[in-house]
Amino acid sequence: MSVLKAPPKQPKNATLQIRVDEELKLQLDKYAEFLDSSTAYVVSEALKLVFSKDAEFKKWLESQTTNGEKCVALEASPSVESAKGLSVSVMRPAKANDDGLFR
Repeated sequence: MSVLKAPPKQPKNATLQIRVDEELKLQLDKYAEFLDSSTAYVVSEALKLVFSKDAEFKKWLESQTTNGEKCVALEASPSVESAKGLSVSVMRPAKANDDGLFR
């Protein structure tokens, strides 16, 4: 048995390119500065919060299937902290559209 514990496995990250209005981008930058964090962290945590609080979305998501299997399994979690351990399968389009963006 080892003396030290292995470090926790970090989740795989994916790159997301989005377009937002300038005012929203400025607010995002300021909020990240306020938290002393990155904008990626703010966006990720904000999305986790929305997904964990939206009961109608959870219900809809549970009804979605791909090839007979559930795409995403969400447990009813009252906080963002408990959402960190969720397993998510990501489906990606084959290629970008004419403006080079995935939708």
